[in-house]
Amino acid sequence: MILNYIWVALFVIGFFLGVFKLCMGDVSVFPAMMDSTFDTATQGYEMALGLTGVLTLWMGIMKVGEAGGAVGFLSKLLSPVLTKLFPEIPKGHPVFGSIFMNISANMLGLDNAATPTGLKAMTGLQELNKNKEAASNSMIMFLTLNTSGLTIIPVSIMAYRAQAGAADPSDIFIPVLLTTFIATLVGILVVSMFQRINLFKRSLLIALFIICSLVAALFYAIHGKTPEEMQVFCKLLTSILLMSIILTFIFVGVKQKINVYDAFIEGAKDGFSTAIRIIPYLVAILVAVGVFKASGAMQSLTDGLTWLTDTCGISSDFVGGIPTALMKPLSGGGSRGMMIEAMNSYGADSFVGHLVCMLQGSTDTTFYILALYFGSVGIRKTRHAVACGLLADLAGTIAGIILCYFFFA
Repeated sequence: MILNYIWVALFVIGFFLGVFKLCMGDVSVFPAMMDSTFDTATQGYEMALGLTGVLTLWMGIMKVGEAGGAVGFLSKLLSPVLTKLFPEIPKGHPVFGSIFMNISANMLGLDNAATPTGLKAMTGLQELNKNKEAASNSMIMFLTLNTSGLTIIPVSIMAYRAQAGAADPSDIFIPVLLTTFIATLVGILVVSMFQRINLFKRSLLIALFIICSLVAALFYAIHGKTPEEMQVFCKLLTSILLMSIILTFIFVGVKQKINVYDAFIEGAKDGFSTAIRIIPYLVAILVAVGVFKASGAMQSLTDGLTWLTDTCGISSDFVGGIPTALMKPLSGGGSRGMMIEAMNSYGADSFVGHLVCMLQGSTDTTFYILALYFGSVGIRKTRHAVACGLLADLAGTIAGIILCYFFFA
């Protein structure tokens, strides 16, 4: 229901702002809005088709892991921790394996692996869901973990900074890590309050300590490396991890004497059908965002914030990064473009140049993920999922601004 209101609001705001601009003599606004509908509809279709191959591959691999028992082993191993965050899921349920792989892929910035495993996890959660049209508590916790976007190694952002001519592209590593950690922590806390989950459990505190230790170890491993060396190291690490997963699942399947090829084909068919099924949801959200942006509503909002901060006597240095923050929940490609545009306009090493990178890395694309994951299993009632995701986004934005003043002012 909330997605319905937001979808309609994006169109209505864009339309009335377009009417106002037309009355002021801007005859280009409605053609631009109409062009955006065709462009973004095509973009949504192409994105879904682009996911087809990846979904087919990884859902096939996940099926091999399930048939061989590797996913089940992961589920049992992680049950003491994940059952505290997902109390509705039975201990040792195979869906825990998919959730773990999705979270791990997100932390390492492996979008190609995160999306298929996330869709696989959502399918498993839907099987446990009693009301097939409404999001369950477990689905909302899982979606919030995704939208808060905890990323340990922001490789792509560092690469964009290098392309923009930053003196030290890796100087946002720690600030981004802190920002995304705060966003994820707030997301978990908000969902826990909605669902009355007690987080003060020994297993969760131990897991938090292990994550912090791994972060520290990764930082130590890349500390002192040049941007080029860092990118080579990160690419090598992620490639080894992914190939290890694939080969381990295949090896375990062969050891258990299952037909790994047939298992892969069975899972791959699900991946293909999932990619086709999500096309309407992607097109719907992207077209609405395109109309909103083409109408000039985003620019008007930024101008209004600048006026407000100047009127209140507050530093408006951060306002240049707000378009990236506002676009991030709506469109990953749009926010990435705004980040690059801001670095080109203000300079990669400017305050705004650092801020947009921190905001880009702080959270994930909330409405895209909601449309993608909920659309894949036919969820219509999102309950408090949107509120939790947006509160995590807000926490990431506020934390990014404060930490940017601390590190780069």
